[in-house]
Amino acid sequence: MPAVTVDNILALPRIATPDPTSVDRPVVSVTTAPTGYEGEGFPVRRAFAGIDLARLDPFIHMDQMGEVNYAPGEPKGTPWHPHRGFETVTYMIDGIMEHKDSNGGGGTIGGGDTQWMTAGGGILHIETPPEHLVQSGGLFHGVQLWVNLPRDNKMAAPRYQDITGSRVSLLSSEDGGALVRVIAGEIDGHQGPGSTYTPIALSHITVAPGAKVTLPWNPEFNAVAYVLAGSGTVGSERKPVKMGQTALYGRGDSITFAASDSQDSRSESFEVFVLGGKPIREPIAMAGPFVMNTKAEVIQAFDDFQAGKLGSIPAIYS
Repeated sequence: MPAVTVDNILALPRIATPDPTSVDRPVVSVTTAPTGYEGEGFPVRRAFAGIDLARLDPFIHMDQMGEVNYAPGEPKGTPWHPHRGFETVTYMIDGIMEHKDSNGGGGTIGGGDTQWMTAGGGILHIETPPEHLVQSGGLFHGVQLWVNLPRDNKMAAPRYQDITGSRVSLLSSEDGGALVRVIAGEIDGHQGPGSTYTPIALSHITVAPGAKVTLPWNPEFNAVAYVLAGSGTVGSERKPVKMGQTALYGRGDSITFAASDSQDSRSESFEVFVLGGKPIREPIAMAGPFVMNTKAEVIQAFDDFQAGKLGSIPAIYS
């Protein structure tokens, strides 16, 4: 799992030891993500299945894409499709993905890169593996997260952020046992490069076997930890978790997780995708690729898509 690594983790800024008066967040639930298929048939794990959407606000949906080792000719993507009313965040750990959209945004992302697309008022886009990867096959692994937009930003102009792995903020736990990659928002005063409409924090953390990390966490945010690989525990109560499971934390000032002393043969470390945000607390009406506040707005989005008002596929792809 390459993502972004460093030769000397102890040379990085250290996460401060939590204040003795801070409250470590209890673990409310641990759920197991069911498997499914997306796009043209690539395997996913539905990370938020079975969790009350109100507890996840402002997050709506998250898939772990792969981990799958494709044979030559097998890699798959998605066809052109529309979105309105939210943002898609695609974080690649292994493999390569190409993205194009009707607003002129897009690019190629590989290990450790993130593409952040604000659909806003409406956009068409496509996500596919490059042709050379289709021919060769190879390892494919990533995460796609949907972040809701507040009512006032639902119809914002679409935009695209290309966040290369070299731009993420890298931190170390106090003892050097964990590498923290801050993709967006702020953790312990360190800001990630992603620009967001909704206040959130987003990070990928690698914890060495037997190591433990406690992160200071904005008390106004919720907190979610999804296990990408390996096994460990979450919370001070040390609830066991493993790959494909999601831990939801309660209220408090910090979140804790730790890696098991030994990991399985597929992973050298405990890999965790950690996210949290300030709830929007607005009604949600969601159908397919549209996330709005009312059913009427969703119907309007479908009508606008059919009428070609969400953009057009560039001629080169038509």
